Amino acid sequence: MSISNITIFMPSMLTLIEIPGLESVQCWIGIPFCAMYLIAMIGNSLLLFIIKSERRLHEPMYIFVGLLGVTDIALATTIMPKMLGIFWFHVPQIYFDSCLLQMGLIHMFQGIESGILLAMALDRYVAICYPLRHSGIFTHQLVAQIGAIITLRAAILVAPGLVLIKCKFQFYHTTTISHSYCEHMAIVKLAAENVRVNKIYGLFVAFAVAGFDLTFITLSYIQIFFTVFRLPQKEARLKAFNTCIAHICVFLQFYLLAFFSFFTHRFGAHVPPYIHILFSSLYLLVPPFLNPLVYGAKTKQIRVHVVKMFCS
Repeated sequence: MSISNITIFMPSMLTLIEIPGLESVQCWIGIPFCAMYLIAMIGNSLLLFIIKSERRLHEPMYIFVGLLGVTDIALATTIMPKMLGIFWFHVPQIYFDSCLLQMGLIHMFQGIESGILLAMALDRYVAICYPLRHSGIFTHQLVAQIGAIITLRAAILVAPGLVLIKCKFQFYHTTTISHSYCEHMAIVKLAAENVRVNKIYGLFVAFAVAGFDLTFITLSYIQIFFTVFRLPQKEARLKAFNTCIAHICVFLQFYLLAFFSFFTHRFGAHVPPYIHILFSSLYLLVPPFLNPLVYGAKTKQIRVHVVKMFCS
């Protein structure tokens, strides 16, 4: 690919854009974003405190919920301070290396969250389909190993994408990123060189993580449903199904938002830019905001401890 005459050589700074067409009201848009961020921080911190302080919650299912809470706090904190700086203080500039770091952290935490959802599905599968073997299979040692593998997988898959951008590209058409945060494809589109390898690798990572996890999550819940519907008593079916409701809600909202953002970013050429930016921002913020609310409302053991804490 020939390099255009109007290019920028290895820029040290990049510019994240505000919301096109909504500049006059984006300071007000920042208020609900900030509120969601604060609720996410408080809700997930409260969830972690309850799980840590109550010994009866030191079980694989709740440990995975705690890991999800830590990931949600890290993911939201990676994007929100800079985003609010853009919305409220009009400070869109970011160092190139800082942008790559933010991109890497965002995609790594997304990969970790997807892996935790898979681990939760497998935990429920064993607990419902093989209840007598669950405690022997899902030991604390195995849970720790699963957490380490999930984190390592995410880091290993994200790292080459950072290296490909940092070492492969020297010339850029522009330094303005069409997002309020640093995202892989948004940065790749700035390059004035051949980006085919980067696009292919980005798709590979997306399908390697989401495709693998989504397939096994779906298979796990299909097996769970078959087992639950074969139970003879209605009460037993409801009890078994209730242990999965919160996980299913979290799973659906995470992947539905992920696929919407993924396809609109790559194929939504006719979607207005402000819709792109708002929905891509909400896609990263909604799961940390909703997850503690879903688990607090739908998980009886957590709900009881929350009520007990506030009543005392």
